[in-house]
Amino acid sequence: MTMAAQAHAEVSKASFGKMPDGTAVDIYTLKSDAIEAKITTFGARIVSIKTADKAGKVDDVVLGYDTLDGYLADKKTYFGAVVGRYGNRIAHGKFTLDGKTYQVPKNNDDNSLHGGTVGFDQHVWTAKEIPAGVEMTLVSKDGDQGYPGTLTAHVRYTVHHNALRIDYSATTDKDTVVNLTNHSYFNLGGLGSGTILDEEIMLASDKYTPTDAGLIPTGELATVEGTPMDFRKSTVIGKRINDDFEQLKRAGGYDHNWVLRGATGETKTAAKVHDLKTGRVLTVTTTEPGVQFYTGNFLDGSFHSNGVTFSKRTGLCLETQHFPDSPNHPSFPTTELKPGEARHWTTTFTFTTEK
Repeated sequence: MTMAAQAHAEVSKASFGKMPDGTAVDIYTLKSDAIEAKITTFGARIVSIKTADKAGKVDDVVLGYDTLDGYLADKKTYFGAVVGRYGNRIAHGKFTLDGKTYQVPKNNDDNSLHGGTVGFDQHVWTAKEIPAGVEMTLVSKDGDQGYPGTLTAHVRYTVHHNALRIDYSATTDKDTVVNLTNHSYFNLGGLGSGTILDEEIMLASDKYTPTDAGLIPTGELATVEGTPMDFRKSTVIGKRINDDFEQLKRAGGYDHNWVLRGATGETKTAAKVHDLKTGRVLTVTTTEPGVQFYTGNFLDGSFHSNGVTFSKRTGLCLETQHFPDSPNHPSFPTTELKPGEARHWTTTFTFTTEK
């Protein structure tokens, strides 16, 4: 076990088990004065984030498993994982790049989701300790899941007082597309506290990308004005989630991409979530152009950990990202990456309390 004190953070490493083929999986604990985050090399996942409520009670505020076996058995939820090579959906699993059409696996009805059948969430990443955190690296070879180019991805997790920061970077040796994000499910009430419907959320967005029946963007950037998609003011999540609104009915709740204000590459607030019972507040900032707000509509109670059942809407995701299906929408911010370019992007989860 290694220990490093840097920027008032401790980093330690332990075994998290072995893959079916014998590959060792590790788990890193990053501890500051205010939060403790556990990150595993399997899928570069956030396993837990522990932080205090307004009364000083510490709870885990993300959904996850205590053992590697839990993650190996669950191919549905993507709990805490870095999803890629293309997070979110690609219509019909097809896109054209440099005049060539690529077919990637359809693993979400007729569409591709989160990189395909064996996405980045299913790989063991290489890890190294860095000041106040851990850097995860994955090399995805040319043709992996049908994607062109050998992509090298680095994801750095670091803790700074009450914040967990994620720095992503990617390079390629051939023109490709890339859209990596973290797929943590948050419940600020703590594990086992019920649904997230009573939590309040603010999304710093005036527009969202409406979807068709397959949850693929139509290409329109629609105003949130006068719709249940308007979270410009902090609003209780459950207040309008069952409204008679076609977009909500298609997704079984919220599962949409909101267009963030400000330029891509510029750090901006994406969301703020407040749990009134515990007083916990999560603020999400990012350099990405969008955020997928997902209310755990497809959690069905078939997975559980330590007596906690992960039922419908017991966690919410805020996946900072480029827009879904961007390779098929030239008007969306581009997800193309070329040789010689290095793309960098950042997301920070900051935890505070309000009385």
